[in-house]
Amino acid sequence: MIQTIRKAWGIPELRKKIIFTIMILLIFRLGNAIPVPYVNTDLLQSYLDGMSTTVLGLYNVMSGGAFAQATVFALGVQPYINSSIIIQLLTIAIPALERLARDGGEAGKKKIASITRYATVAIALLQGLGYYMLMRNYGILEQSGFGVALVIIVSFVAGSAFVMWLGEQVNEFGIGNGISIILFAGIVSRVPTMVSAARSYILTAENTGLAWLYMFLLVVGMLLLIILIVHVSAAERRIPVQYAKRQVGRKMYGGQASTLPMKVNMSGVLPIIFAQSIASLPATVAAFLPTPAEGSFGAAFLNAIDTKSVLYLFVYFMMIIGFSYFYATIQFNPVEISNNLKRQGGFIPGFRPGKPTSDFIAKVLSKVTLFGAIYLGIVAIAPLIVGKAINNNALAIGGTSVIIVVGVALETVQALENQMLMRQYKGFLE
Repeated sequence: MIQTIRKAWGIPELRKKIIFTIMILLIFRLGNAIPVPYVNTDLLQSYLDGMSTTVLGLYNVMSGGAFAQATVFALGVQPYINSSIIIQLLTIAIPALERLARDGGEAGKKKIASITRYATVAIALLQGLGYYMLMRNYGILEQSGFGVALVIIVSFVAGSAFVMWLGEQVNEFGIGNGISIILFAGIVSRVPTMVSAARSYILTAENTGLAWLYMFLLVVGMLLLIILIVHVSAAERRIPVQYAKRQVGRKMYGGQASTLPMKVNMSGVLPIIFAQSIASLPATVAAFLPTPAEGSFGAAFLNAIDTKSVLYLFVYFMMIIGFSYFYATIQFNPVEISNNLKRQGGFIPGFRPGKPTSDFIAKVLSKVTLFGAIYLGIVAIAPLIVGKAINNNALAIGGTSVIIVVGVALETVQALENQMLMRQYKGFLE
């Protein structure tokens, strides 16, 4: 790997792309250090520390801590990610968008990308307004008024649009997927915070030796989790496909064997993000309400839906499985795959073309998706269970973040690998 990086650095074109990507990340980190005016960042940080187990805590981790500092890049890539998910779902639901994506070609892709950009700005405007209202209601603002609101909201929206533009520049002139790399940089920047929290936990523990043992086991667990994510990310179920021979003129076509790949985790991290946002919504709403008295029904209810409770972990796990099936159904249509195989003269050995083939593909998809969903659920709740066991809820990088970091790293390595293979160099996979 080091040898390949050295060779990649020796190629002028790749060296320029790597330097350009690094410069974009430096600009992103610089924007994360520029605070929006009129905000008391100390009060905001203190408030969000108590909201670490809610959706706001998730936003803070994804933005690399910029959300808790109210910087110009506080919203980060969240509006773009939400916009992309919404447009993707609308493409399935609205026939006009589906035709545009399927038959529009390059012009159709550009049109959908333009719609996604406008939707990103709209979502950023809504999130910026909600963020401002949150800070105003809790007395976090140093000043108030229409001008203050305008400056803060416009700063958030402009920062989010600029981050989206930075990601597109990486796509065009850099290495890998720009939005993913920016999200990767934001999450990795939280590593020093995680190390500091672990150090504080060790120093304040009653039994220092036991605390060191917990930290050692935590590091080993993280490494095992990364190994699991790497293997599952590359895992796929390959269904054998045979193509019938056909004669066109004097030439014979077909007759070769192929496979239909079906990834174990084809929905990525999206089920976790959606499930976490919805499952933690009651705790987020409860954080804005007055604290109920101890021993009351309200206190018992809050303890039941708290993000550290067993009920929350169970609901969270089941919602991940449900969303995994939902996204697998959207992305992989057995009937369409069966029809495409039939038109191309292909068939699965042992199954007649048409409905028997689609039923078999659906059955395999269901089994593969179940395994992938259970894997996502385990990765998502493992850090929560560990944090509850050692009574440390300040783990900055959870299962969601680990999946994103490892996935983006693999994706970037593959992109660089493709560049190397085009130039007949040995790559990471050799």
